[in-house]
Amino acid sequence: MTTRRAWLTAIAGTAALPDATLGQIKPAITLRFSHVVAEETPKGLAANRFKMLVEQRSGGRIGVQVFPNAQLYGDQDEMQALQLGAVDMVAPSLSKFGRIGLPEFELFDLPFLFDDLAAVRRITQGPLGQKLLERLPRQGLVGLGFFDNGFKQMSANRPLLEPKDFVGLRMRVQASRVIAAQMRALGARPVTLAFSETRRALASGVVDGTENPVSNFWTQAMHEVQRDLSLTEHGYLGYAVVTNQRFWQSLALVDRQLINLAMQEALTFANRIADAQNDNALEALRQTGTTRIHTLSSDQRAYLRRAVQPVQQQLANRIGPAWLNALRVALL
Repeated sequence: MTTRRAWLTAIAGTAALPDATLGQIKPAITLRFSHVVAEETPKGLAANRFKMLVEQRSGGRIGVQVFPNAQLYGDQDEMQALQLGAVDMVAPSLSKFGRIGLPEFELFDLPFLFDDLAAVRRITQGPLGQKLLERLPRQGLVGLGFFDNGFKQMSANRPLLEPKDFVGLRMRVQASRVIAAQMRALGARPVTLAFSETRRALASGVVDGTENPVSNFWTQAMHEVQRDLSLTEHGYLGYAVVTNQRFWQSLALVDRQLINLAMQEALTFANRIADAQNDNALEALRQTGTTRIHTLSSDQRAYLRRAVQPVQQQLANRIGPAWLNALRVALL
């Protein structure tokens, strides 16, 4: 059994849900759910679980079409596609909201802000997270909730353990001013690319490295084109599930309730498995042996933290001092 097959077998038990007995019922409503990552990631598994729950509980009356791996839209255009009604639901990383006039969501991009996922969930599952979701209708969106993909690690073709190791590297980033500022603070050059283009860019040398949770690194086969993975845990990667406001309002109340409940269960499931998926991916990487895995010492991590500390001060006005103050209070 290959390492890849072992990985898929391991997640199958986690993701499984009984098949619905729907016969040949044609859905009266079809919801199009687009995302940019692989099906075996926490996001992909959550989307598929949501589909099964909705179709089972509606008896097939509501269908969900899931389009993974940027089959329809990529990082650069999925939010616009949602606003235009070309799809009905997406689950973008929180970095994406700054580009549509909601920079307060970029507070999640600040490096070394959260100690663990429990700290993250004090925000996403608390009053501050709800206030953030309440900002979305101004952009024609409705927010259904947040979920995790865990903490990001740095990769390149050399170990990235101290700020000097980043100097001169071209590092792929999402379209986030905060993440770009983080890379510049480390001495690297940020290069904004869609997630779906990242592996190809790494393979061709367009960029030298990137940051990702281990599950994304593994499922995109980045270990085949990156020799070193440094376990920096420097930043958080999370998502918000959003739907088109016109589509949402067109649904009957009972259907909105059914869809929302199914989504809340899918998000709880995703949060439960996020750590396990990253742990499984790290073990698969170790078994494959194509990528050297480096664990930082406490001193090395402290050096990185100090190097990127100015980013919070630089981006405070863009994100909003009131949002940052509320965040700090919530994390106490």
